[in-house]
Amino acid sequence: MGTKKTIAIVDDHILIAQAIKGIIANFDNFETICECENGQELIDKINTYNVLPDIVLLDISMPVMDGFQTADWLQKNHPEILVMVLSMQNDEQSVIRMVKNGAKSYLLKNSHPRELESALLKLVENGFYYPEWASKIIFSSINKTSNEALSKLTEREKEFLKYTITEKSYKEIAELMFCSPRTVESYRDNLFEKLNLKTRVGLAVYAIKNGYDQ
Repeated sequence: MGTKKTIAIVDDHILIAQAIKGIIANFDNFETICECENGQELIDKINTYNVLPDIVLLDISMPVMDGFQTADWLQKNHPEILVMVLSMQNDEQSVIRMVKNGAKSYLLKNSHPRELESALLKLVENGFYYPEWASKIIFSSINKTSNEALSKLTEREKEFLKYTITEKSYKEIAELMFCSPRTVESYRDNLFEKLNLKTRVGLAVYAIKNGYDQ
C-alpha cells in the first residue's frame, strides 16, 4: 500500500481509544495520528491544525458532538475522508442513519483486531466495507423504501411506468393509454415526485429494477 494510511480515533472513552491505538500500531498499513474525545474536538483539529486523516474511526454516543453529527459534518466538508463507525450500537436506526450521513463502514467494538485490520484494508481498497449483519440492515432498508414508494403509485401510473422502458414517445404512450399527452405528462411528473427521480431514463431504470419489464 506504500505509505501508511492515517487514522483519527474519535471516542469519548479514553481507555478504549488508547486500546484501539495500540491495536493499530501493530498494523503494517495504518497509523494513528490523533485521538479526540468528540466530534467537535476533531473538527477543531482539522480546522486549526489542518490535520486531515485518511480514515476516521468514529464512535456514535459521545458528549458535545455525537457520531451522527460528526459524520454529517465530514460528509459535507471533507467527503474524501473515509468514515468507519466503531460502536456498540447495532440497531437498524443507527446503522441506516450513519450510512445516510456518509459512513462507509460499520464495525462493532467487540470485533476481533484481525477483523478491524481486514475491514480497514477493504475500506481503503473499495471505498466501503460492511460486515454481513450491517449489509442485511442496509439492503432491507433500501427494499422497504422501494416498496413504500411502489405502494403509493396508482394503477395508471404503474401502466405508464411500463411504457417508459420502450422507445415510444410520450405522444405515442398517450395513444396507447387512451388519454391526452397532457395526462401522460402528469403521470410522469407524479412519478418523478413520488420516486424522487428527474429523468425518463431514471424512470426506466426504476421500472426494470422493480420488474415492470416483464
